[in-house]
Amino acid sequence: MADVSSSSVADPPPSQEEKSGEDLPQASNNEDGKSEVGAEGAEDAASDPDMYRYIKEDLFTSEIYKVEIRNLPKYICFNDLKKFLARHGLNPHKIKLFGHQTYAFVNFKNEEERDKAMKMVHNMQWKGQVLSVRLAKPKADPIQRKRRQDEGEGGQPPAKRAEGDQEEEPLSVQIANVVTPLWNVPYEEQLRRKEQEVVAVLQRLAKEIGNTNKAMLPWLFAQKGKYNKMCCPLEDIRPSPIQTEYRNKCEFLISMGADGEDKTVGFRLGKYKGGSCAVVGPGETSHVSAEAKRVVSAFQDFIRTTPYSVYSPETYEGHWKQLTVRTTRTKQAMAMAFFNPQKLEEEEISALKSSMKKYFTEGEGKESGVTALYFVREGQRTSPNLEDLPCELVAGEACIQEELLGLKFRISPHSFFQVNTGAAEVLYSAVGEWAKLDQDSTVLDVCCGTGTIGISLAKRVKKVIGIEMCQEAVEDAKVNAKLNGLSNVEFHCGKAEDVFPNVLNALVSPNITAIVDPPRAGLHSKVILAIRKAEHLKRLVYVACNAKAAMNNFIDLCRAPSNRVRGAPFRPVRAMAVDLFPQTMHVEMLLLLERVDYDSQKQQQTSSTQEETKP
Repeated sequence: MADVSSSSVADPPPSQEEKSGEDLPQASNNEDGKSEVGAEGAEDAASDPDMYRYIKEDLFTSEIYKVEIRNLPKYICFNDLKKFLARHGLNPHKIKLFGHQTYAFVNFKNEEERDKAMKMVHNMQWKGQVLSVRLAKPKADPIQRKRRQDEGEGGQPPAKRAEGDQEEEPLSVQIANVVTPLWNVPYEEQLRRKEQEVVAVLQRLAKEIGNTNKAMLPWLFAQKGKYNKMCCPLEDIRPSPIQTEYRNKCEFLISMGADGEDKTVGFRLGKYKGGSCAVVGPGETSHVSAEAKRVVSAFQDFIRTTPYSVYSPETYEGHWKQLTVRTTRTKQAMAMAFFNPQKLEEEEISALKSSMKKYFTEGEGKESGVTALYFVREGQRTSPNLEDLPCELVAGEACIQEELLGLKFRISPHSFFQVNTGAAEVLYSAVGEWAKLDQDSTVLDVCCGTGTIGISLAKRVKKVIGIEMCQEAVEDAKVNAKLNGLSNVEFHCGKAEDVFPNVLNALVSPNITAIVDPPRAGLHSKVILAIRKAEHLKRLVYVACNAKAAMNNFIDLCRAPSNRVRGAPFRPVRAMAVDLFPQTMHVEMLLLLERVDYDSQKQQQTSSTQEETKP
């Protein structure tokens, strides 16, 4: 369900937590690769304030509540350590392990939790090892680290040092390489590469099933022999109906342009942790629609007339941060301007909103076609989720409307909707084909967003039950059901792991099909366990926007029953790739899984044996 190409389409300004997050290098290491800790971190921060400036800002970062746990047992994984800490009433914010090293960094949300962990875990025994705990240093700011490296390599930025050595590619080519890395690869070759990615996933899944469910080995051996070492047949990849200008949602950063133009709206050329904040406008990018480009151009013109500067993720100063644009086939467009108010008076902000409204309703911006204009205050937020920020409608309608498979869908600012509408029709049509539905069927649409999948199938089934954690999307889904004259659809708001087990247990229908379209990380383990336990659920269609990340879900659905995983396993019977993201390596994968019927298997094996022993 996640917008899997959002990271390439826009690299938003990092929140404080993101800047100091797990994906960044450790601040300082000894020669043995282990972090220097304790009071030294504070000394470094004092002697080099720029490197650790972020920890002094009034923004949440768990880096200041970080400890290092040493002498861990060998071969433990992330989940082992998380469960160990949970058993002792500890709730870490982040855990960072390093391969087979016997130490880990653990961040907590506040000083109290950190100190509690230090007292409880220090000198505790775990699997024969006596653990030790001590304070750990925060990570250095990536931009400052990069600058220090540059100074050490000649005292000037790499761009200056390289000047004259070789001619740089045009910015249009550089940004295309970042956001659409396959832009110069023929489309047939793009499809071939994506299909091979899915082949590799299915081959790996075959190995994992063999390792976790020995009872399936005879079946698996036959499958691998027939399907190129894959666990199930892979149908031909289905292409996107259009390969350019297909995105209906883009998130643009507002920053200094790579060409030196201030207040530029576009895509970031590099990553913050790589030391870059410069952006390039979308004018020549192939995947952004002409409608979105018009909105970007108009908005850029507007902010350049204002006295407010661009927000700096390095210094936390400035105002303009991001522009999100959503467009539809019905020629509607939504623009969401993210603005850090800093210490501006409310009168100034009101005046800014008024001028923005006038510009887009009466002024030069009117021709951009914006039908819903929002102002979003993004200041010192404690949550990394943009969905938690309130949106203020400045002008136009509150929502936009899209048409898909002959149905109408309302879309609110934070609601999920597939970014390629034409390819989404291909995807949802395939889901409908595979689900084997009839008038007695009940469909569970898990992580349903605005209800697109369930609503597209509703007229063919007895009932559709949707589950979605975003309240705004649930409201949209309910409206969408009414818009399309459907009365056999209901939606529940909440985390899938909390809602799904109760919904599933309350169903007595003999013909239930679950369709799951989760975010990149996949389904919560509680949902997988509930699916396995509910043996009246025989069929599951898994829509994976990142099949590698969903691998653990696939394995748990298919593994042998145990004390933790109850109920007969599923096995994959059909797979297909659908290209929702041309010009990038991202691809959507459909996997149909069906419950293993052990009684039927035994009868088949018995009859086969009898046939073989007949004279």
